[in-house]
Amino acid sequence: MNYILFDGPYRDHLLPLTYTRPVADLRIGIMTIREKWEKLLESTTTTVTEDYLSGKFPMVEMEENIMICGSVLPTQELAEAVQDLKAGQALFQEEELLAFYTRENEEIDLESCTRLEFEGKLIIIRHSWDLFRNNGEALEADFELLTAGRKSAPIPKAVHCVNKERIFLEEGVEIEIGVLNAKYGPIYLGKNAEVHEGSLIRGPFAMGEYSVVKMGSKVYGPTTLGPKCKIGGEVNNAIMSGYCSKGHDGYLGNAVIGEWCNMGADSNNSNLKNTYAEVKMWDYAEQRFVKTGLQFCGLIMGDHSKSGINTMFNTGTVVGVSANIYGSNFPRNFIPSFSWGGALGFKTYTLSKAIETAVLVTKRKNEDFTEEDRKIFTYVFELSSAYRKS
Repeated sequence: MNYILFDGPYRDHLLPLTYTRPVADLRIGIMTIREKWEKLLESTTTTVTEDYLSGKFPMVEMEENIMICGSVLPTQELAEAVQDLKAGQALFQEEELLAFYTRENEEIDLESCTRLEFEGKLIIIRHSWDLFRNNGEALEADFELLTAGRKSAPIPKAVHCVNKERIFLEEGVEIEIGVLNAKYGPIYLGKNAEVHEGSLIRGPFAMGEYSVVKMGSKVYGPTTLGPKCKIGGEVNNAIMSGYCSKGHDGYLGNAVIGEWCNMGADSNNSNLKNTYAEVKMWDYAEQRFVKTGLQFCGLIMGDHSKSGINTMFNTGTVVGVSANIYGSNFPRNFIPSFSWGGALGFKTYTLSKAIETAVLVTKRKNEDFTEEDRKIFTYVFELSSAYRKS
């Protein structure tokens, strides 16, 4: 069977993170949503997404296909229900479309499909803040899936461990002196990851391959680092999607950071209003600030955005793609893509200079900024122009 992940109805609510990727390529827990599905289905997947993303994330259609909503985190039970779908069937949970069977070049009419109801518990990502809010549960599930029947690499004796059986090190991890406390959730250290001396890590926590936790860091779960990330200072309930750096002191909490972002020394975000009131955040689909239902809610930052030293982010700030923020005082709590400035105002970060920086940033981590990436940047620059004043 051929499996295709589609963006579903929440794609615009998940901007700016989905400006540069399909919904299924969002990271939550240890893996991306796509990686979870591929692990449980034991199959590769492709994607139905926005036209401008399809060059980098193409769809492959075959004679028989099952379409799966990319916002839905899979479970073993759900994966089995999806695999069992037959021609003319669609899988729902109440009003949520989870998956459906289709044939190549077939006109899809969900109204005429036989409706099957899935009753198991599911996590569905409808808003960007759902990522950090559900990260602990997703991390627990991924830990079980990735470590089942496997044995951790040895943990050096100088590392103080709590609940050691819930700590897993992949091959090549470097850690000498520190504290790994898995009492409150599992700890997963990916291949060739580094934890420097004096770091204090409380689970649930996961770090991807070649990521680094710098000396004396304080990390509270549930927190996830994707591949080739670097963190220092204090981090609490945050997701850094991949290839990001927050290498110095400063606080990051209740946050989702896209890929290729950099936070300057002593950058901090607020995650609680002085009034203790419910936090509102900018919602691209609604074109307004909406209630999150959360008292603790910090920062959402799109790919390739940067903050200068001593940057202060207000509670519930949304930063778009390739923004450059610096200066004293708090900038506004919605910063459009390709903005350059801070509390005193913003101007447009020109596309050519943004691409020039992106090429240098990706090269620094031995990755490539491809021609498809350039096309995506160009499209997002035009798409987001209405939010910029200059």
